[in-house]
Amino acid sequence: MNLARLIVIAVAIWLALYLLRRLFNRSTPTPTDKTTAGSPENMVRCAQCGLHLPEAEAIAHQGRYYCCEEHRRQHRPAS
Repeated sequence: MNLARLIVIAVAIWLALYLLRRLFNRSTPTPTDKTTAGSPENMVRCAQCGLHLPEAEAIAHQGRYYCCEEHRRQHRPAS
């Protein structure tokens, strides 16, 4: 009889710990901005050096993209 009581108490303790861990380990999803998080960005190539960078960070000038203002000034299009 004592062994059965010990097993029931052990199972009750295990069940309580299991439920407490599940309760406290729940991660609440954080709200994210759907337009920026996880959405791919259009990549462009610098007309001067060939570096690929996101279009939002590039400098656009006369239909071409540049990685910095210096490259925009230096670029001489091939004739």
